[in-house]
Amino acid sequence: MTQLQTKIGVIGLGYVGLPSAAGFAEMGFSVIGTDSDPKKLATLHEGRSPLYEPGLQELLDRHTSSGRLRFVDDIASVVREATVLFICVGTPQAQDGQVDLSQVDGAVKEIARHLDGYMIIVEKSTVPVTTADWIKKTVSAHTNGNLEFDVASNPEFLREGSAVADFLNPDRIVLGVESQRARSILEGLYASFDCPVFVTDLSTVEIIKHASNSFLAMRVSFINMISDLCEATGADVKKVAEGMGLDPRIGHAYLEAGLGYGGYCLPKDIRGFIHIGEQMGVDFSLLKAVEDINDSRIDRLLRKIEESAGQLDGLQIGVLGLAFKSGTDDTRVSPSISVVQRLQKAGAKLRLHDPQAIENTRSQIPDSPGLVVYCDSAYEAAEGCDALLLLTGWPEYRELDLTRLNSLMSSPIIIDGRNYLEPAEARSAGFQYSAMGRP
Repeated sequence: MTQLQTKIGVIGLGYVGLPSAAGFAEMGFSVIGTDSDPKKLATLHEGRSPLYEPGLQELLDRHTSSGRLRFVDDIASVVREATVLFICVGTPQAQDGQVDLSQVDGAVKEIARHLDGYMIIVEKSTVPVTTADWIKKTVSAHTNGNLEFDVASNPEFLREGSAVADFLNPDRIVLGVESQRARSILEGLYASFDCPVFVTDLSTVEIIKHASNSFLAMRVSFINMISDLCEATGADVKKVAEGMGLDPRIGHAYLEAGLGYGGYCLPKDIRGFIHIGEQMGVDFSLLKAVEDINDSRIDRLLRKIEESAGQLDGLQIGVLGLAFKSGTDDTRVSPSISVVQRLQKAGAKLRLHDPQAIENTRSQIPDSPGLVVYCDSAYEAAEGCDALLLLTGWPEYRELDLTRLNSLMSSPIIIDGRNYLEPAEARSAGFQYSAMGRP
């Protein structure tokens, strides 16, 4: 079987599965995908992406037209056609950190039910260590051990907001395999990429993903701890991070102080990793401290609002940025949403703006006349406000006319939760400007 004769199936068309499916089609493969959400599939059948990701709609347009990329309503069709099948379903989490594998379980059982020839079943969802062994046993039990298959692990390292670019230009490919046959086929999928391909056993690869995300979260909490020290001493955390990052052993990535990490992956993965450590009797107290520091960011921001503008009850506050980061419409575990909900509870009146995430926010925080207003622009969000919060680092917020913003507000106060603006520019426009860890 040549590289491009390999037909790829994708189960789960969310923030990982859909960019992966479109990316494989861009590489020249024939791809068939499905999802359990009928609304999502209906949107895809109409030719539209159900999520915002730069470059994704263009790939969907190109490859649904070319026939390389198709979407179907059932797993059975995917299993019948695919040679390599990627499981990209959700792996949500219980309060204690344990990963809910029910969607993986459902997908695996459906795969086993319709399996009729050799296939590589690939974990792409982030799962606890030893999940691959469980998948093997589950498939074997449902096929009575009569069919040949391989289970492999190929964790995604896609960043929301740049998932398409990350897929097509990866910095590494990590594969967990147990047979030479699976290794050869999977290495063939990625043969055109000019990056390291790291191949090892299944359990090691399952730990690599959790360990990678937990390390990144640790860097964020570390610089936020330093941010608190900078505030106490009058130092500037941005300059501290810049000086640290000049050391090639450290680098600059994930050393940006602010509201902390969010999104679906990092919070879930670090809690999941802590739970795994507890199950295995390993002391993960370091990661518990990382969580505690991150959780404290919201309280710190709310104190800054009160110090600058007074008691929250009755204040009119503009919020710029609702997605957990720029470049995405994803509001899952977004620090911005947590801030808005805390402000609501405290009695503040809110004017909200985000370039992409308003509809997803509405599902969590409905419009409420006079209390929660969604705005079409940052300027509209600032109208009549006692304070303006910048909570997501969208590029367009850096281009705002600060003098115009000032003229629209009742009180010229900006609290910058992402250290995104230049303090001198904000103050020269007449703002009382407060940031995180900056003098």
